[in-house]
Amino acid sequence: MKSFFISIRYGFILSLFSFTAVHAQTVVHEFIYEDAPFPSAHASTLVETPDGIVAAWFGGTHEKHDDVGIWVSRKFDGRWTAPEEVVNGIQHADKRYPCWNPVLHYDDKLYLFYKVGPNPREWWGEVMSSEDNGISWNMPRRLPEDILGPVKNKAITLQDGTWLCPSSTEHDGWTIHMEITKDKGKTWQRVGPLQSESKIDAIQPTAFILENGDIEILCRSKKSGLVASTSNDGGMSWTPLKPTSLPNPNSGVDGVTTRKGIHYLVYNPTSTPEGDWGGERYPLLLASSENGKDWTDVVTLESEEGEYSYPAIIEAEDGALHITYTWKREKVKHVVVRF
Repeated sequence: MKSFFISIRYGFILSLFSFTAVHAQTVVHEFIYEDAPFPSAHASTLVETPDGIVAAWFGGTHEKHDDVGIWVSRKFDGRWTAPEEVVNGIQHADKRYPCWNPVLHYDDKLYLFYKVGPNPREWWGEVMSSEDNGISWNMPRRLPEDILGPVKNKAITLQDGTWLCPSSTEHDGWTIHMEITKDKGKTWQRVGPLQSESKIDAIQPTAFILENGDIEILCRSKKSGLVASTSNDGGMSWTPLKPTSLPNPNSGVDGVTTRKGIHYLVYNPTSTPEGDWGGERYPLLLASSENGKDWTDVVTLESEEGEYSYPAIIEAEDGALHITYTWKREKVKHVVVRF
């Protein structure tokens, strides 16, 4: 194993990275912002637009506080713009709810899905869009009843233009379902909930396109590690959820299938203690797989004690992997890995 000290751009401190893949060529490691008008941040998302990378997250006093809104930053010219709150949960002068789990999606224009409500059992889905890649936004609209949009991780666009949105609910136990739109969000179809071979509480799927065209999802679970399901008909039906060999501390993950057909997963390789709500959310690793089943850890993103969680990962047009994640609930980090 080789270790490298990578200097952080724009004056950030040095950070230690460990590589088990010697063909990793370049790594950029930076905070999206140093100072912000909120003390806590979580659940980041990112997407590439024709102008550059856009990231979003929820920020406020703390998760569930009614001052939590959705914040956006853009990296169009080599530097991240200052965080800007683009939406909040204000209902009227006397009522405001927290916002949750933004998910960015680009298809001819930029879309921002997010949730609003007092908690994940009562929240609802909303969406807004931008014609100028995140500089300005139209008015939000509420999604149809029982449609949340992609609940944490990005939607994938199938060959026919269909958006497959991995989603889940928490109001009647933890259950996975899919939300499908063939007309860019004008109409929706809900598939599920997905069944399991035994009672598995799982949420927040991330989707991969396998070599044979099947779709596989990996999902966070309470006590069963990462669990998987597969569809061979474009997401209309799914095999029962079953545990994989990958651990999970009851924390979100994200993955991507690259244009070369390699799958990458960002996750915490720790387990949930028996009877405990969650395990340690460190270290944070990047793993790769050629078949979506057998995974090898290739980069250690964070190893020191602390919370490094809720990652998002995309492949940019130039083949680089861009990753964002929660850093100690205080900031959002951005990492670029090239192979």
